[in-house]
Amino acid sequence: MNKLLLHPVAKPFLFALALGPFGWLVYGAFANQLGANPAEALIRSTGDWTLRFLCLTLTVTPLRQWTGWHALARLRRMLGLFAFFYGVLHFLCFAWLDMGFDLASIIKDIGKRPFILVGFAALVLMLPLAATSFNRAIRALGAARWQMLHRAVYAVAGLGLLHFFWMRSAKNNYAEVAVYATILGALLGWRLVKRLTRRRAAPIAKRQGGSPRAPATS
Repeated sequence: MNKLLLHPVAKPFLFALALGPFGWLVYGAFANQLGANPAEALIRSTGDWTLRFLCLTLTVTPLRQWTGWHALARLRRMLGLFAFFYGVLHFLCFAWLDMGFDLASIIKDIGKRPFILVGFAALVLMLPLAATSFNRAIRALGAARWQMLHRAVYAVAGLGLLHFFWMRSAKNNYAEVAVYATILGALLGWRLVKRLTRRRAAPIAKRQGGSPRAPATS
């Protein structure tokens, strides 16, 4: 599997797959295949894909450690950038199709409706993560500061889930919320357990003259 993930076509293949939902939405909009309310379908679908790509991004590290497929790490950045891409599309669909790009109305709506405020906050938090998702930024910030900054993805995931919950609760649709909450709870819980385990191991390692290895968990 590592060899497949390191193959030169792995990234282009993932890129094409990740663009698939966008391509379908564009086709569906022009071909009138998005149902009775195309605006709602576009807003909902781009939001759903934002949350899905966040889940996929957070899955990379545990999956890499469980399976030994270390080459997965080279795909994580692209998955994170696609989460941001669909998040921007989600906001643009709302700003255009719901608000007609009326800035005053958009600002008023963000302040008035908590679920929009939470979603907007998640997008704002994603902006510095996307802006520093390249090697030069890592060198400029330093690995430790870069990793600390990118831990904001956990807050993004929590805010995204809350935004999704409020969106679905308006229609009493909690089944999908439960699925995403379970997935994100497991992914974030795994990271918490790993962090606590390293903290407990640190004094023992120090007494033994070594230090515990701290793998990246972003």
